[in-house]
Amino acid sequence: MLRTMLTATNTLNQIQLQIDTISNNIANIGTNGYKAKEARFSEMLYQEYHNTRKDEQSPRLTPQGIRYGVGAKISQIQTNNAQGTLQTTDRPLDFAFKNARQYFNILMPDENGDMNVVYTRKGDFYATPMNNGQMMLVNADGYAVADIDGNPIVFDEEVSSFSLENGGRLVVNLEDGTQQAFLLGVTEIHLPQLMMKISDEYIDVPDNLNELGYELNDVLTDMQGNARQNIGLENYQLELSNVNMAKEMTQLIQAQKSYQFNARAITIADQMLGLINGIR
Repeated sequence: MLRTMLTATNTLNQIQLQIDTISNNIANIGTNGYKAKEARFSEMLYQEYHNTRKDEQSPRLTPQGIRYGVGAKISQIQTNNAQGTLQTTDRPLDFAFKNARQYFNILMPDENGDMNVVYTRKGDFYATPMNNGQMMLVNADGYAVADIDGNPIVFDEEVSSFSLENGGRLVVNLEDGTQQAFLLGVTEIHLPQLMMKISDEYIDVPDNLNELGYELNDVLTDMQGNARQNIGLENYQLELSNVNMAKEMTQLIQAQKSYQFNARAITIADQMLGLINGIR
């Protein structure tokens, strides 16, 4: 009975993590550029029990002994990198990728105040004034958008319009008829599952990349030179979340049923232990 209770308890904790993952997906269904997460389960270690020596001597087709499972665990929370639906807007500073695994470079301060490049698919940008009379391109959270060299995009204040050209080239048209052009920093991430999650919208390269046996070039590529021809970027559009509500609700119901089943197993095992104690 104790083995049954331990097995069910191990599984209950992991099912709760799955429910939390599904709940987070549903909560971010309206987050632009959000990628759904899915919990993958695997069986935990087996314990082999030999109940008699005669069992080992008798001919059989199955392996000898009895194998007790100790529950299931989440082996990986996998990100679904499928393209989300594109929504047309009326803002020239709304950008959306048409190609999977391409991300904007965003400058986010770390705990020491230094600027660190992080990556996001969310492309609703704004022009915010600076103290020196110029404007800076930032995202909805106020973080600076990086150019191809990893610097903030800063332009003159007298802006008449914005336009986007091929290769992620942002053109700022000024009121005096002149133009300022910037190459948006874009990175293609080859191993998104390896990236460290900062929040629901931002990811970064893990600090222990070398310990994991990878080089930076194996994980991502900065889109520079001829590679910028492969950038699939459109303005006046935003990428919606790729969360499938019907799928998430189905998985939530299944997870709740599994949770109830394992909770019931603990209750029955407790009742059987009570009967045994009563007999004693």
